[in-house]
This record gives sequence, C-alpha cells and structure tokens, in this order.
Amino acid sequence: MNVLTVMLQAGGGNFSMIIMMVAIFAIMYFFMIRPQQKKQKEIMNFRNNLTVGQEVVTAGGIYGKIKDLDVTTVTLEIASGVKIKIDRNSIYANAQQGTNN
Repeated sequence: MNVLTVMLQAGGGNFSMIIMMVAIFAIMYFFMIRPQQKKQKEIMNFRNNLTVGQEVVTAGGIYGKIKDLDVTTVTLEIASGVKIKIDRNSIYANAQQGTNN
C-alpha cells in the first residue's frame, strides 16, 4: 500500500513538472521568440522595398542616400560625390526613423 501511494505521488509530480515546462516554453515564445520573428519580418520587408533616392542607415551607422540598387548590393551616396557599395543586408532602417530617437 505504501509503495503504491509513493508511485502515484511520484507520477503526479512528473505530470505537474511537464505542465510547468510547457507553461515556461509558452511564456518564452510569446515574450521573446514571436516579437523577434516579427521584427525580422519587418526588416526583411523594408529591405525588399528599397527605392532609389531613399535615405537609409546601415547597420554600421552610416547615413546615405540610395543611388543604385542591385540584387545583393546597394550603392549609397554618403557625401557629395562619395559613393560606397554595400551589401543589401546591412541596410537597417529608414534615415528619418533613425533620427527621431
């Protein structure tokens, strides 16, 4: 009788532990994983909709105006007559949004 009681109590403990683990994963998903995926999707949509003449900020903090677009690269004019070619994935934000911080 004692052994049966101990086994039932141990089994119930494992079930509550599983419920707790599921709850922790759900909390992590809704507060950490899901918002990060949403932010990455917004940045990807922004990069896909770049246009010539748009002012942007790179991940390195360089402000410039887009002069030419390629599939994987972007040519930025960072000063009058100074152009640099960068990877499209290093474009981070619109320059107007970046200066409103």
